[in-house]
Amino acid sequence: MAGANVWKRCSSCKKEIHFASTYYVCSVSTCTKKRTGFAFCSVECWETHLPLMRHREAWAVEETAPTAREWAEQQASEGGAPVGGEDKPDKPATAAPQRRRVVGTKAYDTPAGAPVEVLVIASRLKHYIREVHGLNTSDAVMDVLSEHLRQLANRAAEAAKEAERKTVLDRDLDFLAGAMASLR
Repeated sequence: MAGANVWKRCSSCKKEIHFASTYYVCSVSTCTKKRTGFAFCSVECWETHLPLMRHREAWAVEETAPTAREWAEQQASEGGAPVGGEDKPDKPATAAPQRRRVVGTKAYDTPAGAPVEVLVIASRLKHYIREVHGLNTSDAVMDVLSEHLRQLANRAAEAAKEAERKTVLDRDLDFLAGAMASLR
């Protein structure tokens, strides 16, 4: 940290948050986890992270930073984790390699310069899943679903070109019905 009286830096504007001073945290549990450790010097700085995090319901919670002594004791009790939020534990040398889950591969690459935006109406999809299945839907679903739609559109466009048409028709997606039937 820059000064001896600095506890953390604001997660938005990077201003110093001093020991025993007031700061703000997000009310959403994923923002208050130790790994993320968001701390904001003002409500305005807290508001800047809302568009990025896409919270449905959130508010700023006023907190008081620990004193220098409390912070030193906390760091010592955690095994001397480095100051600055880098609290990654050391892995033992004999640990098995961590597995990574790779989800699907693209059948078609999106052409350079093509728009890569969400292709579904998020509120309608979320409403459908909530009404039919009683479940909530993560915002990340929209990006994955949009990628699948791009791949379907690419396949349908190729089918239309093979049929020497300049219009994509519903029958260009008929291959999907056979693929879906084989999954059941």
